[in-house]
Amino acid sequence: TQNSHTAKTVGRKSFCVLNSQRESGAENMKIILVCLCVAPLVLSARAEKDYSSFDSAVPPEMKSRFAMLDDVRILANGLLQLGHGLKDFVHKTKGQMNDIFQKLYIFDRSFYELSLQTSEIKEEEEQLRQTTARLQFNNEEIKNLSREMNSKIEDLIQNKNQLQEKVWGLEDKVTKLAVVQPSTQETKEISSLKAFMEQQDNHIKQLLKIVEDQHVQLDRQHNQIMELEDKVNDIELQELAENSFTEEQTEPEATPFSVHNATAVTYASDGAAPDCTALYNSGMWSSGVYTIKPNGSEAFEVYCETKLGSSWTVIQNRMDGSLDFNQTWDAYTNGFGDLNEEFWLGLNKTYSITKQGAYILRIELQDWKDNKRYIEYAFSLGGPETDYNLQLSRISGSIPNALPEQTELRFSTADRDVDVTNDFNCPENYLGGWWHSECEETNLNGKYMAPKSRGRVDRRKGLYWKPKKGRYYLLKSTKIMIHPTDLKSFD
Repeated sequence: TQNSHTAKTVGRKSFCVLNSQRESGAENMKIILVCLCVAPLVLSARAEKDYSSFDSAVPPEMKSRFAMLDDVRILANGLLQLGHGLKDFVHKTKGQMNDIFQKLYIFDRSFYELSLQTSEIKEEEEQLRQTTARLQFNNEEIKNLSREMNSKIEDLIQNKNQLQEKVWGLEDKVTKLAVVQPSTQETKEISSLKAFMEQQDNHIKQLLKIVEDQHVQLDRQHNQIMELEDKVNDIELQELAENSFTEEQTEPEATPFSVHNATAVTYASDGAAPDCTALYNSGMWSSGVYTIKPNGSEAFEVYCETKLGSSWTVIQNRMDGSLDFNQTWDAYTNGFGDLNEEFWLGLNKTYSITKQGAYILRIELQDWKDNKRYIEYAFSLGGPETDYNLQLSRISGSIPNALPEQTELRFSTADRDVDVTNDFNCPENYLGGWWHSECEETNLNGKYMAPKSRGRVDRRKGLYWKPKKGRYYLLKSTKIMIHPTDLKSFD
């Protein structure tokens, strides 16, 4: 669609240039024709005037039938200048026509290339969709087969338990037969049961192996489906407006308790809770500002948001651009803003929470068409001695990843760039403190900008999410939260 729009724009521009050049040539031709018509009239009038004066002074028998030499020279000079003008006009017109033909050639070539690219993209998209549909169908079949095999395994386990009980009964009989010699019939029965048990055990082992193979195949199919879905999402994202996510249903908010509207209210607490999750487990089920005291740290206030059946500690919130995030290193270390409005909790406070154990990092994004997406990472955050380096590993989400995984990302600000790449100061050029990596253009602490700002220089300083394969997405709101990985608070 974008290629077709570009081709149409080039065509319109070429058509306008061609019309303007045609109109200019027509105006020049009109001027030349007027000169051709007026010059003979002027010369004729002058000649008649001279002749009339000459005729009045000369006797009738002396009048000449030819024009005077001066008039002839003037006429010849005018015609010569007119010829030079026509010659220049012809050369100029030829140059303009050559330019027009060259621009038309460029336009035809560009339109042809755009058409080829559009066709290739459509064919690749159709192939990916067909492959995805086929893999999903295979996945459903494998799931059904897995259910059947699980049912059979349960039946076999029950049979095994029954046989085990029989074996225990036989062991009792064998113990009793240790004194009394067993009969031939009992010996045959024991041998038969042993053979049957061995056969059942072998059958169960085979089924377990088949189930393991099926699980491996299911995991492989699931990974392939995820990769194909990411490719399809990338193609669909390229066809959308630059500042809009693809339309999709947002994740359900699984909150078993009623969540009250978060207002500017600070709830009292004894300061013993290490994070928001511990407060939730103690009965604080409403979103709002609370006081926590992580192990080995001073007490401080945080904003707790109730969602997904628990409470998350919010470390960043942006929603209207009321707060300038282009702050210094000290500000990002200690935190800034209003916990009921826009704010940054602070690297030092965040580290004091996460050093208690393993945590999940959840990022929620909303574009200017109110489409919402999220992504969750398992992460680790270093302390001040490491410049609060961050390591990520994606867990789940509804958006393509835009942050490097399994890489130590150091936090940087404009006044303290700890990792300068190619003498290019990333925080100074992109504004706001962030975990920059090779000056990528994903920055959730950038300048808050409306969709009308589309210049590339301004865009790099804006609030954007930029996957590795995809367009820039201008964001309306962002929220970063953390939660213990075991979904329970610490003791």
